[in-house]
Amino acid sequence: MDAPVTREEELIFFAQFLKTGERWKRLFKQCPLEYIGNQGSGIVNTIGTAVLSILCGHWRYAHINAVRGDTLNPELLGMTKTVSEDVVRRAMKNIPEEKGLDWLGEEIQASVEPLLSQPWILDVDSTVKTIFGHQQEAEMGYNPRNHGRPSHCYHSYFVANIRLCLGVEVLSGKKTAACHGLPGLWKRLDQLPRTHWPAMLRGDCSYGNEGLMNKAEARGVPYLLKLKKTETVKSLIRRMKSHEARWKDAGNGWEVIEAK
Repeated sequence: MDAPVTREEELIFFAQFLKTGERWKRLFKQCPLEYIGNQGSGIVNTIGTAVLSILCGHWRYAHINAVRGDTLNPELLGMTKTVSEDVVRRAMKNIPEEKGLDWLGEEIQASVEPLLSQPWILDVDSTVKTIFGHQQEAEMGYNPRNHGRPSHCYHSYFVANIRLCLGVEVLSGKKTAACHGLPGLWKRLDQLPRTHWPAMLRGDCSYGNEGLMNKAEARGVPYLLKLKKTETVKSLIRRMKSHEARWKDAGNGWEVIEAK
């Protein structure tokens, strides 16, 4: 049989989705990858091969060769061929880091921005990722599970409940403090129209600090953050427990009290 076949048949529907929404065409408009003359493999073939590999669940460059025998999906994406892992590796290396991050950030924002016109809550969190082997900026810092192992710290921003990721800052294992991820957070918010900003910012105790609260208040963003139980906070809680009459009904079975 000469008819093209694929074992990744579900990608056919995703390719149709990309074309219908013109997401695929937009992806290459601001792509910082450039080929001079006719010696290169072409932006569409190179980026398309990487996208196909990612959609197949691959996480290493070596896995890319698994999609090279696919003759159906590449054509649906306007590709003339798939390329090798070495071609993709060199292409990623040739993209300037800052330009590449801005390019991907803009594409992510454009794909989710229509949804953000509805009221939503922004969850901020950080995760320690243990690194085995040698990777850039893998350093020994706070690592609750694998003590003494180098790690990266992922500072992530999610739309609450639906767990839609708006962005991730991959930083050194020593940069686990919330302050290191805040520049990326404010940069993403400032790029959005004010009408698409979150109704509330939410974070755990590592984000309950004066620096974040001051910047959130300066931007007019309400927030709900946990506080670390320092001795001062514990003392305040003990005093509040004695003022039962000052607690107010906040609805849904919750009561609140305000103190300084």
